[in-house]
Amino acid sequence: MRSISNCLLFLVLLQGAASLTVPYNNFFDQVKSGLNKLSVTELKRLLSERGIDFRDCLEKQDLVDRLESSPGNDAAFATAAPDLGLTAEENRLVNTVKRVSPGVAYITSLSRASAGLRSFSLGAESQVPVGTGSGFLWDEQGHVVTNCHVVLATGRLPSTVQVKLQGMAEACEASVVGVEPEKDLAVLKMNCPRNMLPKPLDVGTSNDLQVGQSVTAIGNPFGLDNTVTTGVVSALGRDINGFGGRIIQGCIQTDASINPGNSGGPLMDSSGRLIGVNTAILAGGGGGAGTAGNIGIGFAIPVDTVRRVVNQIIRYGKVVRPTLGINVVDDRVTRSVEQQLRRNLEGVLVAQVVPQSPADRAGLNPMKLRPDGTTILGDLITQVNGQPVKQVEDLLSAIEEQEKGDLVDLTIHRSCDPNQVHVVSVRLVSRDDLEPLRNQSRGTAWVPQGRNSNVGRSRTLRDFPLPWQ
Repeated sequence: MRSISNCLLFLVLLQGAASLTVPYNNFFDQVKSGLNKLSVTELKRLLSERGIDFRDCLEKQDLVDRLESSPGNDAAFATAAPDLGLTAEENRLVNTVKRVSPGVAYITSLSRASAGLRSFSLGAESQVPVGTGSGFLWDEQGHVVTNCHVVLATGRLPSTVQVKLQGMAEACEASVVGVEPEKDLAVLKMNCPRNMLPKPLDVGTSNDLQVGQSVTAIGNPFGLDNTVTTGVVSALGRDINGFGGRIIQGCIQTDASINPGNSGGPLMDSSGRLIGVNTAILAGGGGGAGTAGNIGIGFAIPVDTVRRVVNQIIRYGKVVRPTLGINVVDDRVTRSVEQQLRRNLEGVLVAQVVPQSPADRAGLNPMKLRPDGTTILGDLITQVNGQPVKQVEDLLSAIEEQEKGDLVDLTIHRSCDPNQVHVVSVRLVSRDDLEPLRNQSRGTAWVPQGRNSNVGRSRTLRDFPLPWQ
């Protein structure tokens, strides 16, 4: 993967140096121009593979600037453990765990004890644990990421949250910066000197994960701190029932052992880069209360989603979510449509349009189902404000850079026809404004039926993941 990314960067540099007839001072301007032509997904891949931290980048230009100003950090992934008779892969895992485990947190939520439990407290107010889980250090400012259900174990904010990192003699109190129940994520801020904090985890990407690749989970199952388990990515794009019954879309499925207490802990790739936040397991039946445990099916919130949510909570204290008012087709399904049509569909396919939304007023067309069960393709979004959109992550990032009320220009292929290119202007609204209208969406979900077939069958949003933007 790294060789592919380096080739991509080389091509960008080569494009900037294609003409030596221009003044030498213009060379780097041409290189910058080449980087700006890359999509958000491609820029993240370059940064991740070069070991450059981009977790705090909110806009595409931030990614370009970070790539230009950073020499790379390949040494961060080097293997330096002594030879103990372990295989190369075992040495790699041992070094990865040693490097990242100091940044994994044991989190305890406490609430004020009831009056009946204060009899021996001599009048002092006592607190009792109401929830425990895992988390991890996000940045050098002491922000810690965990699951919302770890913090809101009783349905409301706890009186105190304690965070303990490996090597700490005692737990440190933390304040709740903000929560996002819809994605089951929460951000805490440790109230301790920064020089006491270890290095935060390296942040990877999740849009390019592959089924079968190795993963590692670190957490505190059943209170057993700093427990390491390994496995693979078992599947992608799973929908799960999250906090408060909310559906969390596009999750990572893994067979790495995840148990109660792992919630909020990191799921990492083989280089120790964060790719997800462990959040739920599918528990086997037949046991009594308290016997539920791992049966090889766990789920994690993908890091691309985590990064967007966490950055907004840190900046605004909550998630500020502008929207076009559409549901879009998952990238994996779009690739299947490409294979069936035998032509390129580089962009994001509109599946549904929310009535009275900005997209509806702008005339975007969703997928439609004919009476005979065949599907008419919707519009394909290829650019936002002139910037390329090649995957769903590109569209999400481009829209979430904007604010409610901003006007954006969408370049679309009408009904996926490359000969019908249109530019439509859409004024964004907040997702909260459209929440009452979501169940009235026009269009249909689409599921491929075979390599040589151009037909599909309808399924509801509960059956199939459709990212909402």
